[in-house]
Amino acid sequence: MAFARLNGVVIHHEVRGDPSKPAVVFSNSLGCDFRIWNKVAAKLADDYRLVLYDKRGHGLSEAPPQPYSMDDHIDDLVALLDHLGVDRAAVIGLSVGGMIAQGLAIRYPGRVTALVLCDTAHKIGDDALWNMRIETVNTKGISALTDSIMQRWFMPEYRTPDNPDFVGYTAMLTRTTTDGYAGTSAALRDTDYTELTRKLKVPTLCLGGDHDGSTPPSLMRELASLIEGSEYTVIENAGHLPCIDQPAQTASVISDFLGRTL
Repeated sequence: MAFARLNGVVIHHEVRGDPSKPAVVFSNSLGCDFRIWNKVAAKLADDYRLVLYDKRGHGLSEAPPQPYSMDDHIDDLVALLDHLGVDRAAVIGLSVGGMIAQGLAIRYPGRVTALVLCDTAHKIGDDALWNMRIETVNTKGISALTDSIMQRWFMPEYRTPDNPDFVGYTAMLTRTTTDGYAGTSAALRDTDYTELTRKLKVPTLCLGGDHDGSTPPSLMRELASLIEGSEYTVIENAGHLPCIDQPAQTASVISDFLGRTL
């Protein structure tokens, strides 16, 4: 657990694994911190140097005033990699983290060795969706959206008060700062990578939960079709966060891809 002031924002991060091995960076979903990757990271730590971090406005990172841009998030990640002395890395990104990963590869292609794009897209939602979420969070708080978000994140059998993990991840969401959630929602609203993602030439794996209610398989297949030579895998019995509800399957697919690529 460490903190660094980058671009005027304090970013919480952690480095795990073998420092002599290839670097792998994890970038998280909206309303999440890097703990969502713990079970997947545990499977990869023997073979890679892992960098996990909380993007601005999330987890233990500082929350500057909203709105944010996708370039803000990309700049924070580049600054963190520079701070850690990581010149090149594979980037595993989920949802908005997957858009941050695409943006990093677009702007700094020489720094990205591979992409793992999880439950994400080249364009997520539209202005009306994100403006509604921003207004709701700013006026009523994130609790007004919690039930609908959980329905997209997890399978019905997971969403029970008897499941302590579900209760814990619900707390993670509801404790996300208003500026962090609304600010990053603005970044998602304002980003469309469709044409730029078509130009990516980096080895890419696209994967997503078969019951993802935010970025469904049809959208993931569309993303994969944009990137020449990319691979596409469906994680069965998973929602928007397969790293949580199907960590073993998710880790296995990622490990196989990275083993063949790096």
